Amino acid sequence: MHEMAICESLLDSLRDAARHHGFARVTRVRVSVGQFAGVEVEALRFGFDVVMRGSIAEDAELVVLEEPGSAWCFDCSTTVSLPDRLALCPHCGGGRLRPNGGTDLRIKDLEVV
Repeated sequence: MHEMAICESLLDSLRDAARHHGFARVTRVRVSVGQFAGVEVEALRFGFDVVMRGSIAEDAELVVLEEPGSAWCFDCSTTVSLPDRLALCPHCGGGRLRPNGGTDLRIKDLEVV
């Protein structure tokens, strides 16, 4: 499950931010997860709770903002929302699509003390 590795990387980022900004504890983490990021949200929540134990973010709330997926259609020159990565263009039915949104996982903001 690569979500555990994502959570470990997230903890590294939190520790770096704490050193840089001088806070001692994280109480809330908001992350944006794109529909096409390949992240299972429930596995991310589980991994977050496990990885954050004993750290500056122990018992922190994880808020996941799910971002929709979108792609550029080469056939009709339109950016479209897609229900999944393999969907055809909902405007023209074309299959030549390049994802251009919903592919990232990002820390949006933190609440700290």
